Amino acid sequence: MVVETMTLEVAQASAVGFKAIGAGLAVGLTGIATGLAQFGIGSAAVGATAENKEMFGLALLFTVIPETIVIFGLVVALLLLF
Repeated sequence: MVVETMTLEVAQASAVGFKAIGAGLAVGLTGIATGLAQFGIGSAAVGATAENKEMFGLALLFTVIPETIVIFGLVVALLLLF
C-alpha cells in the first residue's frame, strides 16, 4: 500500500488553486445574480419610462443598484487573490 504525503509545494499550489476557484466563483455567481435581478427591474423600468418620462431617473437608479453586487464580488475576488 502506497501512502502519499502532501509536501509543502503541493500544499501551496493547492492553496493558490483554491483561491483562484473562490475568486472565480465570487465574480461569476454575483454576475449571475445581477443578471437575474436586472431581468425584472429592467423590463419594469422600461415600462414605467414609456408611460411617464419623469420616471427615467428613478428607473435608472433602480437599474444601477444591482450592479453594485458585481462590484462587491470583484472586491472579494481581488482580496482573495492579493
